[in-house]
Amino acid sequence: MIISLFILSSCSNTGNGELTGVSNRKPFFEPQPYGMVLVPRGSFNMGPSDQDVVWANNPVKTVSVDAFWIDETEITNNEYRQFVFWIRDSIARRLVGEQFPEFLITEDDNGNLIDPPRLNWDEEIEWKLPEFADALDELYYPENERMFNRREIDPRKLIYEYYWIDYQQAARNSGRFNQETGKYEGTVRNCEGELVPIENRTSFIMHDKVMIYPDTLCWIKNFTYSYNEPWVNMYFWHPGFDEYPVVGVNWHQAKAFCAWRTNFQNDWLHSIEEAGVQQYRLPSEAEWEYAARGGLDMSMYPWGGYYTRTEDGCFMANFKPLRGNYSQDGGLATVQVMSYDPNGYGLYDMAGNVAEWTVTAYDEASSSLMNEFNPNYEYNALPNDPQSMKRKVIRGGSWKDIAYFLQTGTRTYEYQDSAKSYIGFRCVRSSFGNEF
Repeated sequence: MIISLFILSSCSNTGNGELTGVSNRKPFFEPQPYGMVLVPRGSFNMGPSDQDVVWANNPVKTVSVDAFWIDETEITNNEYRQFVFWIRDSIARRLVGEQFPEFLITEDDNGNLIDPPRLNWDEEIEWKLPEFADALDELYYPENERMFNRREIDPRKLIYEYYWIDYQQAARNSGRFNQETGKYEGTVRNCEGELVPIENRTSFIMHDKVMIYPDTLCWIKNFTYSYNEPWVNMYFWHPGFDEYPVVGVNWHQAKAFCAWRTNFQNDWLHSIEEAGVQQYRLPSEAEWEYAARGGLDMSMYPWGGYYTRTEDGCFMANFKPLRGNYSQDGGLATVQVMSYDPNGYGLYDMAGNVAEWTVTAYDEASSSLMNEFNPNYEYNALPNDPQSMKRKVIRGGSWKDIAYFLQTGTRTYEYQDSAKSYIGFRCVRSSFGNEF
């Protein structure tokens, strides 16, 4: 009887010969990511919301974008510090693991060797113990560079290595897999800018190494004859600035943060046998503008209307009003996130405070080049490329910009390897598995 029941239950999985799909699939319900807001799919008129002859080469264009999650605020110092500390601790575990094997996981549950070994985050590093201090010495400034003989972490050693897939090159017909020959054809541009033959699918996997510590000296470099040393010494590490937007982060560092954030969450989800999430990334220019408008299609500013003040005369954002009276709007330089009211989607500081990186490459003619469906223009510029190829679109204006740059349709650029005291970023993540 037991054998008969087993046979009957096995046959029932075939669906009586009907097409029923794969059974026992675990249903997926996308939870709301912490600190993010869902922007529903939709269409809008991308470009200036007011007549501006000077910028007439940026025409208005109707585009459509998918739904996506976006951070409700810019990435703060404390959030970016979690990234820095993770990099510091992971490097420390690699160094300590060379002498103390318990800090590395070399075998899986079945006894198979893991190469390279995984980090064991359950073990705590006692930084001050002599046996650990010797192993970690490589992570600190060398003795000849120390001030007052203080043993401090060398931020130049905090390097994040990660991999990403160049889908743009993989999608080209010239690089497709030839089923008749069983080989790939064509060439691919590697991370060094060299055109090399495509060997297999790993040819499209790119490897990046990025120094991730913010450039704290940007507070001096960005200004002529100013006393900004207190900002250099305090802004990134002092607890009083924890909820201020991180600055001094270039485009490469912002992308590295997005890659780490993706891996950080997916590693945890996989550890509890849950499906992973879409990658965190920088928003496209179209996504950023769509989110900034907050559902108000033809609005000049995220809050609606043509003015930067409320009826009571209060400024609506942190920018440069009244010929350089920086403090008139309530802040001298950057201010804490959420200091001003959110827009219609519940997003803060989509105008002012700090301008924000997008993934989009800047080109004067990009509006005519991009598709109307999820428009974006990307170019992965290399160090030896011309400077004009390294421009990335920034949006939103900052605490040092006049009101024009706060408009939702205003676009400008900065070079991808530049770190400024007035540019930060926020992440987005494509949404899937939901109905809207």
